[in-house]
Amino acid sequence: MTKYTEEPDKPFNDAMEHMHHIEGYPITKGGKLPLGIKIIGYFLFGGLFLMMLFAIVANIWFN
Repeated sequence: MTKYTEEPDKPFNDAMEHMHHIEGYPITKGGKLPLGIKIIGYFLFGGLFLMMLFAIVANIWFN
């Protein structure tokens, strides 16, 4: 007897069947952000990286 079933969508008890039918089964859509949020993130993290890089270079240059 194997530990894992071959059908991952088949519920293994009544509680899981209730979750599938009544409450719904989550569908993963990993990594799907709207373009606007992606652009804001790129600017925020890119700006943070550039400020840290500038601070390191300025600290070395002016000391």
